[in-house]
Amino acid sequence: MKTERIILGVDPGTTIMGFGIIKVVGKKMEFVQMNELLLQKYSDPYLKLKLIFERTIELIDTYKPDEIALEAPFFGKNVQSMLKLGRAQGVAMAAGLSREIPVTEYAPLKIKMAITGNGKASKEQVAMMLKSLLNLKELPKNLDATDGLAAAVCHFYNSGTKVGGKNYTGWAAFVKQNEKRVKK
Repeated sequence: MKTERIILGVDPGTTIMGFGIIKVVGKKMEFVQMNELLLQKYSDPYLKLKLIFERTIELIDTYKPDEIALEAPFFGKNVQSMLKLGRAQGVAMAAGLSREIPVTEYAPLKIKMAITGNGKASKEQVAMMLKSLLNLKELPKNLDATDGLAAAVCHFYNSGTKVGGKNYTGWAAFVKQNEKRVKK
C-alpha cells in the first residue's frame, strides 16, 4: 500500500451532495477539504445528475484521489427517494470509475460506527467527532459536507479490509460482481 494517498468521500444526494477529502500519510490522516454541491435550486432531475457527475469529475481532476468512498443509500420506506439517491450515487460512482479510481461504498450505519463507535449516532455527533479527529476549526452549516468527510475517514479506518464495503476497481470489476444486473 502507498505511504501517501488521497481519499475522496462523497455523500450523494439530489438536494445536497456533500464531499470531503483527506490525505493519508503513513498511518495518519490530514484534512484537505470539505464542501457541498447545492442542488435545491434545480428542478430538472437529469440536470442534477449531470451536475453531480461534473462536480465529482472536477474534484477528481483537482485533488487526484487514489480512492473514493461513497455513502450507500439507506433503505427507507419511500421508494422514490431511494431511486433518486441510488441514481445520485450511481452517477458519482460512474465518475470515479470513468477515471479508473477504485470506489468503495459504505452503509451509513458502518460510517457512523467507524467515526463514533455508535451506528445510531446523529449527524451532529459524527460532525463533532470529525472536528476533534481532524482538528477542524469550525463545522459547516449543513452537515452533508461532514457526511462526505465521514465516508473518507471510514474508508481510511477500513483500509486493507473488505468487511462491509463493496469495492469496484473499474467497470470490468463492477460488471463481474454484478452479473445479474447486466442485461445482455
